[in-house]
Amino acid sequence: MGAFLPSEEEWDFLWCDVSWLRENFDHTYMEEHVRICHFRNHYELSRKNYLVKNLKRFRKQLEREAGKLEAAKCDFFPKTFEMPSEYHLFVEEFRKKPGITWIMKPVGRSQGKGIFLFRKLKDIIDWKKDGVRTDEQKDETQIETYVAQQYIENPYLIGGRKFDLRVYVLVTSYIPLKAWLYRDGFARFSNTRFTLNSIDDHYVHLTNVAVQKTAPDYDPEKGCKWMIQQLRQYLTAKHGAGSVEVLFADMDNIFIKSLQSVQKVIISDKHCFELYGYDILIDRDLKPWLLEVNASPSLVASSQEDYELKCHLLKDTLHIVDMEGRLTGKEKRVGGFDLIWNDGPVSREGNLGAPVNGNFMANTHLGCYNDRKQQLKQLFRTLSAQQTA
Repeated sequence: MGAFLPSEEEWDFLWCDVSWLRENFDHTYMEEHVRICHFRNHYELSRKNYLVKNLKRFRKQLEREAGKLEAAKCDFFPKTFEMPSEYHLFVEEFRKKPGITWIMKPVGRSQGKGIFLFRKLKDIIDWKKDGVRTDEQKDETQIETYVAQQYIENPYLIGGRKFDLRVYVLVTSYIPLKAWLYRDGFARFSNTRFTLNSIDDHYVHLTNVAVQKTAPDYDPEKGCKWMIQQLRQYLTAKHGAGSVEVLFADMDNIFIKSLQSVQKVIISDKHCFELYGYDILIDRDLKPWLLEVNASPSLVASSQEDYELKCHLLKDTLHIVDMEGRLTGKEKRVGGFDLIWNDGPVSREGNLGAPVNGNFMANTHLGCYNDRKQQLKQLFRTLSAQQTA
């Protein structure tokens, strides 16, 4: 999605892709009321190598300041190395655990492009020697950066197929940190039954819709998605409400800790907000793993249900950005979004940032019923009554 500018001089709201931002942000004067859909250095969270670097640094900081138990809350990211700069560290780790599967991902590409799995050092040596440059870079000295990541070999399977989750988090401020979690999201399934015997088969191991829809037996009517409500119901029926509550609380922890890891490095600008697409994988033990964070999550619809989700997501994002100035700033819910962090945890009952204790219930409803239409009607009726009173 590109930028839409009503005129070169006068505009209030800009929805643009990150490439436009890179070329224009520093040269653009913005009035007080203007809003733009990315933070200037959004890549601190959305580029795979920067995400790893920031999470590692934040984990060390937590261990220093709050102890090992608190630092362990950052253990939701598979062991990862930046390549080729950490090649020797990677080789050291690789030799400690022979036979396990690793996955290579280019840091600047999306939709599954350039990804491959490997188990032998020879594969990576060949890559280092020959495949380290893209076709466009063959004649250049610049080397494309990859990350080598330990592959999750025991993913949770449904019908024998692997899946990951796409979850939406909206950040309206980093200082102080203010984050909203969307109730809807989806699980993306691979088209082919999972096996570790064929690590070269992308239809088995990659869940990206862009990859799956090229499968010979892909059915566009059937698709490869479940709504997250459907997944939550399935897991609850299979494992009980208690286990699923723990799983979803662990996912909340991923959202908050990852945002906190970049809180001090993101340039917090009151003109900016960011809608992130989080990719989460669940393993057989119901442990969630963060795969990556997208600063420009795809808004292309693959079905009618997907279209409705993304339209509602965008509408509710605009309600929170609130160009009209209708909100009070004290709302805990706007449409499908629930406020999960406001310079501290947000409770379902009581005041914002209530202290965490035995009775604390976080204000998160991922995969729960989304009665956004009724909620918005009620919210704006109340706000209108307050203004006329």
